[in-house]
Parts: sequence; C-alpha cells; structure tokens
Amino acid sequence: MEQKADRPWFKFYDPGVSRQVDIPEVTLPQILRRTAGHFGTRDATVFMGRRLTYAELAREAAKVASLLQSLGVKPQDRVALLFPNVPDEVICYYGAMMAGAVVVQINPLGSEKDMANSLNDSGAKVLVALDALLGKFMKGLQGTSLQHVLLSRLANALPLPLKAGFFLKAALGKVPLPPKGAGEDLTTRLQTVEPLGDLAPVAPEDLALLQYTGGTTGVPKAAQLTHRNLVANVEQSRAWLGSPPEGQDICLLVVPCFHVYGMSVGMNLSVRMAQTMILHARFEVEPVMKSIQRYRPTQFPGMQLFYHGIASHAKVRQFDLSSVRACLSGAAPLMQETQEAFERLTGAKVVEGYGLTEASPVTHCNPLQGHRKIGTIGVPFPSTDARLVDIATGTRSMEAGEAGELVIQGPQVMKGYWNKDEETKATLRDGWLYTGDIAVMDEDGYFKIVDRKKEMIISGGKNVYPRDVEEVLFKHQAVQDAGVIGVPDLKYGEKVKAFVVLKSGMSATPEELIEFCRKQLSGVQTPKVVEFRNELPRTQVGKLLRRVLVEESQKKAEGQV
Repeated sequence: MEQKADRPWFKFYDPGVSRQVDIPEVTLPQILRRTAGHFGTRDATVFMGRRLTYAELAREAAKVASLLQSLGVKPQDRVALLFPNVPDEVICYYGAMMAGAVVVQINPLGSEKDMANSLNDSGAKVLVALDALLGKFMKGLQGTSLQHVLLSRLANALPLPLKAGFFLKAALGKVPLPPKGAGEDLTTRLQTVEPLGDLAPVAPEDLALLQYTGGTTGVPKAAQLTHRNLVANVEQSRAWLGSPPEGQDICLLVVPCFHVYGMSVGMNLSVRMAQTMILHARFEVEPVMKSIQRYRPTQFPGMQLFYHGIASHAKVRQFDLSSVRACLSGAAPLMQETQEAFERLTGAKVVEGYGLTEASPVTHCNPLQGHRKIGTIGVPFPSTDARLVDIATGTRSMEAGEAGELVIQGPQVMKGYWNKDEETKATLRDGWLYTGDIAVMDEDGYFKIVDRKKEMIISGGKNVYPRDVEEVLFKHQAVQDAGVIGVPDLKYGEKVKAFVVLKSGMSATPEELIEFCRKQLSGVQTPKVVEFRNELPRTQVGKLLRRVLVEESQKKAEGQV
C-alpha cells in the first residue's frame, strides 16, 4: 500500500525507520524454520527455569503437526488452543500452522459458554488444552464440532522441584484437572509420530488465525487473519524497534499469547528476531521483577496494569530492572504518571501504541527515540495509513483537531469476520477498516483516542468522552482505578457516573472527587454520581469493560440487585 506523501507524521519517524516495509512472501511456520536453522542452539523459551532451544521448538512443533495430520487435520481445518503462556502454547501454535490448520485461540479467562461459542462458530476439529485449565470448561465441550481433545500436562513443563507441589495441589483439588478420559495425553501421542517433513501447502494469503474479538462491546466475532497479515505486523513492529540484530534480545512475555497483542508483539516477533521468550503464565509483580533481575530481558511489551504494578510496588527498589530498554504499551490507556515512574526506575523507554484484533493488531505507536507525545497513541506504523471521518456517516474526512472515527488501511488489516458478512461490510468499507474508536489528530499527525464510538455519552446534546473524565480522576492522589459511563437522566438524557477504586489506606468522598473534577472539566463532563468499588471489571489485558458497568447500573436502577 502506498502512503500519501503529505502525511505529517513521517517527519517524526525515528532515524532508520522507513515509511514502507517489505513483507516477505512467507508463512509463520517458514519463519520458525528459518530461525531454527540460523539460531538452533539459542534458547527460544524459558519457563520457570526450564529452557527450550529454537531447534527443539521447531522439532516439537513439527511433531505436533504430524500428530494433527494423523488425526485427519487438513489445510484450513480449525484447531483450537487453550493455554496460558507456557512452552506448549508456542509449540502447538506453530505446530498447528505447520499442518496447515487455522488456529483458534480460546481465552482461558472466559466462560464455558464463551468456549462453546468459539468452538461451534469456528467448527474446530481438535482442541489442544493445558490440563490445569480444561477442568473448568468441561461442559463447554458438549455438543461441539470437536473430534479430538489433546491434553498438555502442566507438570511436564515444570522443573523437578515444583512437580511434587503441583501433584499435591491436584490431589487436594486445588487444581481443577479434567476427569480421566476427557482427552488424550499429548506427550504420549507425540511419542508415536515423526516430525513433519515438508510443510503443508499453505500460501501467505491463506488464513492462519481466527481471533475472537468484541469482548468489551458485546458478542465476540472472529477476525480472519492471514499469514500475510500476521507477518506484516511482525515486520512493521521490527522496523519500529529499529530493526535490531537477530539473536540478541530477550523478551519478557507476560502479555498472554492467547491475546492478539501478546501473540504478535511478543511471540511472533520473538520468533522472527530469534529472541528468547521469558514466559509468565500470569502477571504477579514480585515474580516478574525477579525474572527481570535474573534473565535480563531487553524487551518488555506490556500495558498500564503491568508498569503501574511494578512502579508502585513497595519492594521495587530491591530489584535491578536496568536491563529493560524498550516497552511497547498497548491494550489500555497508558497514564503519564505510570510512564514517567517506570522510566525513572528502569531507564527504559515506555511508549504507548494502539491496535485492534482486526489489524493483527498494531497500527500506531509513539517513536521510541524521537518525539513522544504523552497521552497519544503516536503515529501510524510503516505501510499504514489512517484518517478520521465523521461519526454520523463515516464519509467526510475531519480536519486536524476535530474528533472523528478512526479508520485504517494497511497490510495487517484482516480479511473479514468469520461467518459474519453484514458485520464485515459495516467494518471494511472502500478499503478502510472502521475501528469504532473516536480519535483526534493534531497537526503533527499524532492521534489521541478519545473513546469508543458506542461508549460516548451524549448529555444535553453534547458529546462527553469517558476517557477524558477518567484521566482526571486518575490524577487524584487517592484513586487507584476509575471507570466512567453514562446513565439515564430525565433532564439531559444522560449524565456522567464514575466508578472509583481507592488506593489501599487512602480515603475520599464522592463530593470531594466531584469537586476535584469540576475544577478541571466542564459542567457537562463533571461526574454527577460517584460509586466506590473494590475492583472494576477488566479484560485479561486490562481493558475496562464499561458495558458491564452499564449493565450493572441498569439492573440496580430496576431494583434487580
């Protein structure tokens, strides 16, 4: 795709970052095989002290591919994966693609209903799952299209000192292992096959992934992402980092790989760059700080939740975090206070970016070395074009400083939604991806996300963007977390309601917070109601689920809670 020469953001690209990137005509399994051929002895993953080299990763993935083919999996059949960040997630992801299959990522934090919907909608033939996760999803398997269930044993990924503790917890019922007969043992089955030789005949334009989206706004939809889409985003991300030498960096991978952000900027980029992945199955502050001190990662893709958790931890100065150089923050807004505090502690550069599942996912980012604008998502990636259109019709381009819906073009944009033609037509129009996010672009070409189109509050005929109000609330010294929605109001149609979580040991009254906002916001933006909570509903990557707050408020108003 040719970007127009007059785009203002080009002059803010870091030196050496080109406007366009070359996208090789390869698939993801071909990239893994190339990396294993050049860096076979380099560690690919480290999980709780256990190491797996790239040669071992490629061989195990090839064995998974052979096994899947022996079970009847053909090119473009769907294979579902249910994993946190453990080595078998990486192995089975690439193994399924080596067999020509389309991967379907299942969210371990979802419900049985979510799993059943994903399996039925995708028509997955095989599910490969971590045994420690599958136990709570057994009802979700009933009546689906599955023909085979393969169980990866968590105990096999643990070093010897931890295995005894795992088996003890399982015996005490603290780990909900699936019942006997729920699936076939993956390790046992792999002993009966030889690694796949030639890769299945899959082209770059073929589907690689069905990634379900829509968790913040309603019914999930599966974005159809091709090998070319995913390879393009890897090359764009690599270019944005300055195309560092291969085989040198170490990536702390805490962002879940079942989420498109962790999968692309963490796992796929690491394989392309022959980076060692330090895997964490979940985010816990002290274990993550210990990993940074022990393994000396240079890359740490993350989000506000991670960086804030580390920067505000009481023991943070007991750890050496100085190895971290580059942190791409996504999935949720990055607060200025968090960014500055984490950079002071580590010396790293933390830059906010933006993406969405339908774009594989990254489309924008602040420059790592150059002009960063706090509170913005930065500028469009190489080979990516972006503009703003009017919210009502989506046909009129907006000028700098005017709010509009963000639309995007680029090689990372999805093929469409799986089995949802009408939704595809509404989202992909005239070669542009309509994101549903409202943004403002300044004269330099830096974009700021104002809010979700569906979550905008209209009070007295004026638009109120929840994020504007939340950013003010986060500035209050007693506020740990905040979320803002619109609730019905007889006079104005809607009024602003804030949900607030206070920091431990601190206090504030609703009146105090309302007055704090009134001094920095207009009257229509200022919350009229403040409700305190112990926690707010967020996705696995920290994105606020405003629709849940709306639903809860509606039930409360109707006297159902």
